[in-house]
Amino acid sequence: MASSFGDQGASGQNYPCQSCGAKLSYDATTRAMRCPYCGAQQGVAAGAVPQALATREIPIEEGMRLAQRGYGVPVTTLTCNDCGATVTVSAGEQTASCTFCASHHVLARDAAGSAIRPESLVPFRVDKASANRTFEQWLGDLWFRPNDLRRMARLEQMGGVYIPFWTFDAHVHSRWQGEAGHYYYETESYQDQQGNNQTRQVQRTRWVPASGERRDTFDDVIVCASKGLPESLVNQFRTFNTKLLVPYQPEFLAGWKAEFYAIDLMPAYNQGERQMAAVQQGRCAGDVPGDTHRNLSVQSSFSHVTFKHVLLPVWIAAYRYNNKPYQFLVNGQTGEVVGQAPYSVWKILLLVLTITAIVVVIVVLKQR
Repeated sequence: MASSFGDQGASGQNYPCQSCGAKLSYDATTRAMRCPYCGAQQGVAAGAVPQALATREIPIEEGMRLAQRGYGVPVTTLTCNDCGATVTVSAGEQTASCTFCASHHVLARDAAGSAIRPESLVPFRVDKASANRTFEQWLGDLWFRPNDLRRMARLEQMGGVYIPFWTFDAHVHSRWQGEAGHYYYETESYQDQQGNNQTRQVQRTRWVPASGERRDTFDDVIVCASKGLPESLVNQFRTFNTKLLVPYQPEFLAGWKAEFYAIDLMPAYNQGERQMAAVQQGRCAGDVPGDTHRNLSVQSSFSHVTFKHVLLPVWIAAYRYNNKPYQFLVNGQTGEVVGQAPYSVWKILLLVLTITAIVVVIVVLKQR
């Protein structure tokens, strides 16, 4: 089940300013708790969670038993009928818009307290102003987009959300077998267009059976557990640094939203295992001797599998162009941007016509 809790943090408590009593929130610019009224700042409390637990790896077969659950406060979940995401609000609140698509078509229900609690997160380092500037620059750098996109794109909302991820470590033993191809060359005779006898070197391939094995380790293979974000966009992120995880403290979430996971532990591990198997397929392909290979079969076995449930920072924005919605994401740790944007049919058509004209000219010149 996916959900998101609001600006009181996971514990449901407020953090009063020691100077004026207003509610503090976590500030991505200063990376401290900050009062929006008087500007007073205070550091995030270290809490009772040892630093070692920030990166502890739980054996996957013991995950259901060892993991902490729930957030300790009653909340109401609002499930979006449009995108399927579920966000949480204060208990008893009946109306809210969806965090991910701004739809008001939501269904309220009581939240279950059995979800595995995140034990670590990467705090926001990119603030809203920087995320907005990144969006403007991204629009301006796009190719094959309408000329008026930057002027006409209307930003509807920009929200910082801690997105749930699972990370997996594993030892992998892979055995492979296939056929290794070794190139060699033979001389063959032919006649050219003028009828003259010529010779040329022709590449041939000698195929021989090959097999082998290798052992590898994986560290922090990440699987997104969100339902509200498009998988096609999230999978494009490449710059999250899980080495900077810190122990979960509710102060980091003050003033922000955080989504509960929609993909449970074992389905997420199945995705992670497929990711690791694909990497092993490529590594084993590189181990095949010779110049090329075919019929490669790889069998991988996984052991010492551990996991973490973490929250990673993402700025989510929706914008409209010609009344059609598009979405883009900003990595709240590094500023990396991935997004959707309309294509200009005319620009693409012009490119195709230009390339076609160049090819025609080259063919004509060669025939002369």
